[in-house]
Amino acid sequence: MSGGDEKVAEVTATTDVNRIEAPITWKAYFMVAFAAFGGIYFGYDSGYINGVKGMPYFIHQQTGKPYPPPNPTDEEKAAFALEAWRDSLITSILSAGTFFGAIIAGDIADFIGRRMTIIVGCAVFMVGVILQTASAGLGLLVAGRLIAGFGVGFVSAIIILYMSECSPRKIRGAVVAGYQFAITIGLLLAACVDYATQNRMDTGSYRIPIAIQMLWALLLGGGIAFLPDSPRYFVKRGKLDKAAKSLSRLRGQPVSSDFVQNELAEIVANHEYELQVVPQGSYWSSWANCFKGSLWKPSSNVRRTILGTSMQMMQQWTGVNFIFYFGTTFFNQLGTIDNPFFISLITTLVNVCSTPISFWTIERFGRRPLLIWGALGMLVCEFLVAIMGTVDGDNPATVRAMIAFICIYIFFFASTWGPGAWVVIGEIFPLPIRSRGVGLSTASNWLWNCIITVITPYLVNEDKAFLQAKVFFLWGALCTACFVYAYLLVPETKGLSLEQVDKMLEETTPRTSSRWVPHTTFAAELGMTEKGTLAPEIVQDVERKGSVV
Repeated sequence: MSGGDEKVAEVTATTDVNRIEAPITWKAYFMVAFAAFGGIYFGYDSGYINGVKGMPYFIHQQTGKPYPPPNPTDEEKAAFALEAWRDSLITSILSAGTFFGAIIAGDIADFIGRRMTIIVGCAVFMVGVILQTASAGLGLLVAGRLIAGFGVGFVSAIIILYMSECSPRKIRGAVVAGYQFAITIGLLLAACVDYATQNRMDTGSYRIPIAIQMLWALLLGGGIAFLPDSPRYFVKRGKLDKAAKSLSRLRGQPVSSDFVQNELAEIVANHEYELQVVPQGSYWSSWANCFKGSLWKPSSNVRRTILGTSMQMMQQWTGVNFIFYFGTTFFNQLGTIDNPFFISLITTLVNVCSTPISFWTIERFGRRPLLIWGALGMLVCEFLVAIMGTVDGDNPATVRAMIAFICIYIFFFASTWGPGAWVVIGEIFPLPIRSRGVGLSTASNWLWNCIITVITPYLVNEDKAFLQAKVFFLWGALCTACFVYAYLLVPETKGLSLEQVDKMLEETTPRTSSRWVPHTTFAAELGMTEKGTLAPEIVQDVERKGSVV
């Protein structure tokens, strides 16, 4: 194999489906696991606003309302809050920025690489944080959250793409689940900081929680600069020599190792196969490729795009962000809770402690069972909370039971749908459209996040619908849809390389996918020489077609 930017002469291939990837090393594991750190600033940025909106100084500064007197009545407490429109705008504007950021990120990641896109996202995010920290009114705060949202959109989409493309197949689910775990740590850190600053009667009450976010961006952007870029990115660009070097670092093997050569050959052969199925074209036709094929064929691009975007929509439909965005407000409305900040902290802690369970279960039982049983557990808890709150919501004992079931509901989410949805979207797209597919899926998550944060204040605020616990009937109904969706449409991708996922989708349906076993390699199908190398015309064609689109 040649060095620099020279063309690759030959790549050793294999017909053995068990030798398409190197054994896992601790070095390789920690390299890809570090990227999961990106979830901390995603989670922190999503979580800190929940507490800030309930801080007396922040409410007074934003609305001009006088502070309530000592020992205020329930009516005085309820009146001293952000208006529904202001609450909705401050919360949802971040999601609007992340929606567009995630869509743009796919193109940028194909142009400058996965790693550099994450670094750019961190820089954009820091600009937004600086504006938010400097704000003393609504305008600059909203502008800062919008700009920060673009940065979060870049990172939230491309971190998943980067980890999925770099991780060994046997631990890919656990590594990507680590991203969700990092999100929960970010939410917990935000809740702790909010709890510590909530009673400050100066701008430090909200500026401290906001400014701390810059630390997470510095750590992620600085750390990932020392990691290799995705080898599949280099294959897409036709730079096979760089792809080999990247694989060598990620797998802890020399470039000449058969493991590195065989894995590279499989990636190259699969990419060539996908280019034959859906040929390259212009920039706009490359976007159109995401929507080509039959709706009834599980392996078609349009079916995969719908699966990815709807998966992220369903994750938002579970209603968990109602607790993390509006939990303080909701617990305060229950009337029998003295410290809603503390209850929000407990729910966040449950989220953190439950997520690591998925590191084992997602590789032991698979993606599909977790999503099916997780949705069932959530819908039962949500309907119970709704029924108890509607029938006997003024009873302190009932309220305590409601909080207990909310915590159980969060446990089901954190150990199943929380990580599971992110894992699946990183695995189902073929390389030619993977960056855009993951970007669109992530954008769907943020679009529905934005929709939910816009409408929720109108559902629960006292001057609007004021549904209180009845809102859980809505979340329960939506979780029922998640259960049916997971059973009918989600395939099992456990233990397969990204290239094997392509073959599995061609040969099975979602309900039979768990029984599929790899039986050949793409290198063997497309052509190998007598010397056991990938056919040179395949290598040359991939190098020649290397493109950002």
